[in-house]
Amino acid sequence: MNKRSLIYSGTLIFLFMVAFLIFTEQKKESPSGVVNISVQEAKGMVEKGDVFVLDVRTPDEFNSSHIKGATLIPVSNASGSNLSSNRLLEARIDEVPKKKILVYCRSGRRSVSASTMLVNAGYSEVYNMAGGINAWIDAGYPVVSSEDKETDGSQN
Repeated sequence: MNKRSLIYSGTLIFLFMVAFLIFTEQKKESPSGVVNISVQEAKGMVEKGDVFVLDVRTPDEFNSSHIKGATLIPVSNASGSNLSSNRLLEARIDEVPKKKILVYCRSGRRSVSASTMLVNAGYSEVYNMAGGINAWIDAGYPVVSSEDKETDGSQN
């Protein structure tokens, strides 16, 4: 290889590394303004205690297992629950404080809808936990039942 080829190859490798670092350091923000985070990042937020933890699943799912300290406000009538519309997030959005919010559901789908709803309502620090409580439990993190008793989440 001649000197020019080495310089060219070295420059390409350098530019690729810079682009990779820039890409991986960016927050995983969706076009809606929602930031998707891992369960590891979510656990860090919960441990710091500076976040409002919002569970948007059904009451039955919540009663089975949830993250300790989470507040239940369902986003929809999923799984055949017959909640009146005034019990859903859209009607109760003012109950959510204007602070950092961690939103989760079972697998991550309903929480995206809820997170988008919050951003559209003017909330600025909305974090969607990718993978939902299933990913949280798979990571071995603790959950509690409606009686605040620790559980393994297996009824989820």
